[in-house]
Amino acid sequence: MSITLTEKAASRVKSFIEKRGKGVGLRLGVRTSGCSGLAYTLEFVDEIADDDSTFDSNGVTVVVDPKSMPMLDGTVLDYVREGLNEGFKFTNPNAKESCGCGESFKV
Repeated sequence: MSITLTEKAASRVKSFIEKRGKGVGLRLGVRTSGCSGLAYTLEFVDEIADDDSTFDSNGVTVVVDPKSMPMLDGTVLDYVREGLNEGFKFTNPNAKESCGCGESFKV
């Protein structure tokens, strides 16, 4: 099982944590939402729970809760700029479908 951040994504996360002034990493998860049923969540982590999975990727600790892990296993998180828009982009091998707006997915 693994979650990977590209160098660009890791650099961006490190910058956000530095500006925030605290945090041990980035939590990735999923929640029920959107047209396709599931949506990604990202938040800073100040404490790691005993049942969390952790991964070190390009110097960033990535934390995933046990319910989200099967849906996120193998995911690569990148930080991309497309035209005037920029943000995190998920490449998830478990996603079978995604909505047109790219906000939600189905496994």
